[in-house]
Amino acid sequence: MVFYFKARPESGDYTIFMGLDKYENEELIKYGFPEDIWFHVDKMSSAHVYLRLNKGQTFDDIPEGVLEDCAQLVKANSIQGNKVNNVDVVYTPWQNLKKTASMDVGQVSFHNPKMVRTVKVEKRINEIVNRLNRTKVERKPDLKAEREAVNAAERAERKQQLREKKRREEMDRLEKERQAEMRSYKNLMVADKMTSNKDIASTNKSLQELEEDFM
Repeated sequence: MVFYFKARPESGDYTIFMGLDKYENEELIKYGFPEDIWFHVDKMSSAHVYLRLNKGQTFDDIPEGVLEDCAQLVKANSIQGNKVNNVDVVYTPWQNLKKTASMDVGQVSFHNPKMVRTVKVEKRINEIVNRLNRTKVERKPDLKAEREAVNAAERAERKQQLREKKRREEMDRLEKERQAEMRSYKNLMVADKMTSNKDIASTNKSLQELEEDFM
């Protein structure tokens, strides 16, 4: 089961989601999207909350209000963190999550600690948490199928881009050949290298003589 929430609408169309338990978190870790940002209460047990950004965005582009929504939601879904003030919430791109065989279920580390950021949550703001909970929807998505569909779409896009690149390269090649042919033709048509009828007449040679010269 995955729970989906809608971030504050004035900040844009953003979806926030989290797994039902640590086993669901394993699936979310395994089949995340490049646009996903992972949130967790630092040094405490908590839900794994994700924010799905729009394509092309990075965690530098998270609106301040949406960041607050995610931080409040992850604090509210931490048994210990929900009871205390001034908790740190860490967040990082999904691709920075590191999972090894020796780790417990739901446990993660990071490939690059420098890609991890921290936001401090002074206290729970019930107005934010209640607003988010009113948008909550429960679903049972096939996370593997969704990830495979994205992979297939990305492969198709890369193939299309490659075809477009080859087409442009072929058009460039043909245009260069056309330009080269035009330059060659112009060289053949240089005036001082051409013989006119007047030039022929000025030689005072008969047609027969000219034909003999040609032969």
